[in-house]
Amino acid sequence: MRTDGRNNSDVRKIEIKTDYTMYAEGSVLYRQGNTVVLCNASVEDRVPPHVLGTGRGWVTAEYSMLPRATSTRNQRDISRLKLSPRSTEIQRLIARALRGAVDLEKLGERSIVVDCDVIQADGGTRCASITGGFVALALAVKKLMADGVLKENPITKQVAALSVGIVGDDILCDLCYKEDSSAQTDMNVIMTSNGGFVEIQGTAEGRELTRRETELLLDLAQSGMQSLFAAQSLALLDNKENTFLIATNNAHKAEEFRRIFSKLGLSLVTPKELGIICLPEENGDSFEQNALIKAKAFYDIAKIPAVADDSGLCVDALDGAPGIYSARYGDMPDDSSRLELLLKNMRGKTPRTARFECAIACVMSDSESFTVTGTAEGRLADSPMGDGGFGYDPAFIPSGCTKTFGQMSASEKDELSHRAKALEKFSEKIKEIL
Repeated sequence: MRTDGRNNSDVRKIEIKTDYTMYAEGSVLYRQGNTVVLCNASVEDRVPPHVLGTGRGWVTAEYSMLPRATSTRNQRDISRLKLSPRSTEIQRLIARALRGAVDLEKLGERSIVVDCDVIQADGGTRCASITGGFVALALAVKKLMADGVLKENPITKQVAALSVGIVGDDILCDLCYKEDSSAQTDMNVIMTSNGGFVEIQGTAEGRELTRRETELLLDLAQSGMQSLFAAQSLALLDNKENTFLIATNNAHKAEEFRRIFSKLGLSLVTPKELGIICLPEENGDSFEQNALIKAKAFYDIAKIPAVADDSGLCVDALDGAPGIYSARYGDMPDDSSRLELLLKNMRGKTPRTARFECAIACVMSDSESFTVTGTAEGRLADSPMGDGGFGYDPAFIPSGCTKTFGQMSASEKDELSHRAKALEKFSEKIKEIL
């Protein structure tokens, strides 16, 4: 544990207050740990001379640290009649990073200037300026689109920055000032939400940095960056109340959850919508354990209520297989291959009774979580029927029915499915909590 109680891979607590000032088109008070930066984005109907007449816009930035942002008072740059070399280097870095997220042609011949003023510094001020500056930039663009000035969003991806380093024998994420000042290696990593790198600034002091250490630092930065992208996306949502994160990368499953969540009056966001890439290892011994593993992994990134399910088909004649391995049955590459393998393994076997089981886990906070389960009894068809649903749906006939899940409409399946039954229990539990 570090001096502030974090694990080595943890990002400091992030808070983003939008529309913080009255006049700027985009305004954000960004806090990461004890580092606080005010980011204001201003739109100007002009561009620098080197862009004039090209039809392209421009994004730039200015950076300053207020006199008592640190433990001792710094002189303002204006008192020296010139910008300090440090401030010059940082504001150029911020501008390069933000331009990497914008299609300047779609912006048109106008400029957006992002002012980043550090109110309180406890390490990582340039990184916080980039991460908060992007939100201010996105808010300014959002206003231009709402006013009809822009027809198409010029922002193509998110951009954020994070410091990592080596302190003693430990590789640490998101260094505070005390850690940064004693680090053998300090590295600032700027990334986009599609996994690309914009800039890497790394310096080793005392001893050289090995290739393996460099890779570990970049991996740690990429992992920690997911929390930054999630915080940015949540700050830009129009409705943040009662918003849950569905902890799945399966579009079909997300849509099924979204339909039922809408009936509860709850908002649901997907990892893709938050810029999150997370593939937790499902190494539990039950559907309940695996669902909780996934929900906790996504909650730890986004810090909003996260819900996950783990479900599968349990066939009596196959001793409960594929069970918790339904999504990776036989190491087949896709749903149709897994279904084909299942029916092949069932040839000549009886009984054909089976059930879909679903466990839904919800992590509401660091200390509150719960799980519920649902089951749909039925039997296996001899061959696939219908092209609806996904997974094993075309071969599963629910008890009392003549059609497979694959032949049913979405609303018909929602009335009978294991997931719908688990979600019914989930909705009752959520109503109690909320």
